[in-house]
Amino acid sequence: MNQINFDTFNLNIFKISSFILAQSANDAAKETAEQTKDLITKITTWKIGQGLIVVAISYITIKVIDKLVIWLSEQVAKEWRLRIKQFLPFLRMMVLTFTIIILMNLFLNISRENLIAVTGTVAVALGFAFKDYVSSIIAGIIGLFEAPYRVGDRIQIEDFYGEVIGYGLRGIRLQTPEDNVVTIPHNKIWTDAVSNANMGELEAQVVTEFYFAHEVDVELVQKILYRVAYTSKYTYLKLPILVIIEENPWGTLFKLKSYPLDARDEFIYKTDLTTRAKRAFGKYNLPYPRLMNMEES
Repeated sequence: MNQINFDTFNLNIFKISSFILAQSANDAAKETAEQTKDLITKITTWKIGQGLIVVAISYITIKVIDKLVIWLSEQVAKEWRLRIKQFLPFLRMMVLTFTIIILMNLFLNISRENLIAVTGTVAVALGFAFKDYVSSIIAGIIGLFEAPYRVGDRIQIEDFYGEVIGYGLRGIRLQTPEDNVVTIPHNKIWTDAVSNANMGELEAQVVTEFYFAHEVDVELVQKILYRVAYTSKYTYLKLPILVIIEENPWGTLFKLKSYPLDARDEFIYKTDLTTRAKRAFGKYNLPYPRLMNMEES
């Protein structure tokens, strides 16, 4: 008899606990619904129209800023060109920030408590749903301050090399020597090395390679390469010019290291050096590596 009463007592306790939990869940759901109702203002056709107008103005403003900054950077002295272009990411970020604030004020009943609730909820939702996208945005914001690359820099990430022509919220646009535009997400800076040739400066070292047989007159080749570099109209003479020599199984490698006046002339400069150097080499009939030796290596 005592055992039956004890079991009945436990059963009653379980029912009461289940009722309390169900009631708590119901109250929590009602509270959440009330908070959501308080948070979201009455959405009307007029407000939707206003939101679309704000988005359109923001889009047009960003496009105008892009064109204006690029145009202005080409009008000033070349020493200031990259400095002006580097303001572009900050201006775009400011426009996007103001747009988000206006849209939140338009559609949300923002109080201090609601703002904290929205921020936390949005952060969690975006963190799970758009993990890679959010990672790219955070990396882009950090990149504004650490500056592994800026607009106008010549960088290499993975197999892509070129000039940074755009700095967006999610990634950068890279113009390659083949005139292709490659979009690379900012979160690459977490996992991949970023090689920056000029770090916001106009000058970037150019390495031009020349190949000869082992029996070549080394001093003559050095003299020709130095003369070619010093007499090029593209060379920035205030920076050092070096000729590095490496021995390989197939022959001798000469590396001419010098700087153009403007980093954007990198490939024109390399072509100029190669053309004039080969013209000088031809006058002396300098020996080139034999194909057989190169295949054996």
